[in-house]
Amino acid sequence: MTRKYFGTDGVRGRVGEPPLTVDFVLRLASAAARALAPQGGSVLIGKDTRLSGYMFESALEAGFVAAGVDAKLIGPLPTPGIAFMTQHFGCDFGVVISASHNPYDDNGIKFFDRHGGKLSDEDELLIEHELENLPTTRESGALGRASRVDKTRRVYQEFCMSTLSAGVTLKGMKIVIDCAHGAAYKVAPRILADLGAEIVPIGCSPNGRNINEACGAMSPELLQLTVPGVRADVGIALDGDGDRLVMVDHLGRKVDGDQLLYVLALAEQAAGRLRGPVVGTVMTNFALESALRDADIDFLRAQVGDRYVLAKLRETGGTLGGETSGHLLTLQHTTTGDAMVAALQVLGIMRRSGRTLAELTAGLTLLPQTMLNVRVARRFDPLAEPAIVESVTAIESQLAGRGRVVLRASGTEPVIRVMIEAEDREQAKDLAQQLAKIVQHHAEHGVST
Repeated sequence: MTRKYFGTDGVRGRVGEPPLTVDFVLRLASAAARALAPQGGSVLIGKDTRLSGYMFESALEAGFVAAGVDAKLIGPLPTPGIAFMTQHFGCDFGVVISASHNPYDDNGIKFFDRHGGKLSDEDELLIEHELENLPTTRESGALGRASRVDKTRRVYQEFCMSTLSAGVTLKGMKIVIDCAHGAAYKVAPRILADLGAEIVPIGCSPNGRNINEACGAMSPELLQLTVPGVRADVGIALDGDGDRLVMVDHLGRKVDGDQLLYVLALAEQAAGRLRGPVVGTVMTNFALESALRDADIDFLRAQVGDRYVLAKLRETGGTLGGETSGHLLTLQHTTTGDAMVAALQVLGIMRRSGRTLAELTAGLTLLPQTMLNVRVARRFDPLAEPAIVESVTAIESQLAGRGRVVLRASGTEPVIRVMIEAEDREQAKDLAQQLAKIVQHHAEHGVST
């Protein structure tokens, strides 16, 4: 069966437009309660800093309580923090109100199971089936209760700190932390400060509308200027919901998910802790695959989306994987991608080795990539369109095995992602623009759906 509402990362869209309306979110809560806790139970609800989060929090609370499920509201906390705290409280499931790296006028609802993992396709289909029924309101004695548990954030902070090796602190390090005015704006600076670092916070003043705006993992330019400007050792950029990590070395150079995965993999291998293959995605730079192969580390690719990376890791017994965008999975510590935990592992490697981030990444030279987003009226599979496939084949022939073409529909936005990887930066740019124009023309003049 095809999911109607759930994408690669929950239900997401523009606030006020179906399905992101108050009435739908209330129905979604009731459906999830019947599907995941039919005999009653408890749910943890967290969110990022979007203005609409208050509205959807109230709708979820009403739907869950009416269906007989106790609702614990923890307020702004990174998505991985909700996964962790769902387990900590012994809840039947957890819910996050967030659209991750999207602008503030988008929002979304995503779920975790009782173990802090993302829901299976079967559970999501079950919820969608329950959406066909009216919301449940139990009689008074069977209603759930709602409570605020935001003071328990400290538990998550202490967990993050515990993932550093024993005896390792950040004393003497100067770190710039950019929280994208998002969910980590309270906990991330406190974690670093409690570990002894001197911190320079930016992107830590949310107003409900500035999440991800010219800051954070999606726009690290301010961080790149700030780190060398204040002579910091390193910079950390998170996205709006705190599960995506980009770092900046002391020279102001961006370090993406592929480079961070390289640093983590070599360190885990050296420590004898690396299990199974490292897992990336079809978007992962080929240079990482080559570098890991040279280091005798197996590498596999999954579909784009951290849920697919996670599935591949579980299938193969691996513990380390991630995406170029900065979703990094360190399963020896967490059940889902956690930007702060991943950042602490990199900082720990820097402290133990005495090397800068620039030195740790020096052994990996990424192939130039150009990625363009082609906005479309409705999503479609570009590789099901013969004219587009013909163009892709022609470009692959031109690259002659010295580059890659990746063409895919986004699972979270109405865009087609066009990526060209080539040895020459200008060639990658030119070919990506050519292919993007072809996709755009096809989208504007009728597509098969």
